[in-house]
Amino acid sequence: MASAAAGSSSSSTAYSNSPCAACKFLRRKCLPDCIFAPYFPPEEPQKFANVHKIFGASNVSKLLNEVLPHQREDAVNSLAYEAEARLKDPVYGCVGAISVLQRQVIRLQKELDATNAHLIRFAYTNNNNTSSSSDDPIVRVWRF
Repeated sequence: MASAAAGSSSSSTAYSNSPCAACKFLRRKCLPDCIFAPYFPPEEPQKFANVHKIFGASNVSKLLNEVLPHQREDAVNSLAYEAEARLKDPVYGCVGAISVLQRQVIRLQKELDATNAHLIRFAYTNNNNTSSSSDDPIVRVWRF
C-alpha cells in the first residue's frame, strides 16, 4: 500500500519530493541542493528539455554555479529564450527575431512619418480653404 501512495505523487505538483523538470528529464534523484530545482519546476518540463538540447545539462549547471544566486533566474530565463529561438531558427536564434523586429520598427517609423506628413498637409490645406484667421490648427506629430 505504501508504494501505491508514493506512486500517486505524480498527480500532485505540490508534493515536496516531486523532482524538478531537469532531474526528471535526466532520470536522476533530485537532491535538496539541486541547482536546477528553483528554475526548472516539474510543471515546465519542456523548458529544461529545450535548454538541455541546445546547451547541455553540464554546461547549464556550470553556468549556474558561476553566476551569482540573485542573477540565476535571469540567466535561466535568457537560456530558455535563446534555446527556444535556436530551435525555431537554428542559424540565427534570437538575433534573427531581433533583426525582424528592428526591420518592422523601421518600416512602421517610415509609415508613421508619412502619415504625420499627410496630416500636416491636410491641416495646412484645410486651414487655407476654410478660414481666413491667422490661427493655425494644433497638429501633434508623434515620433518614437
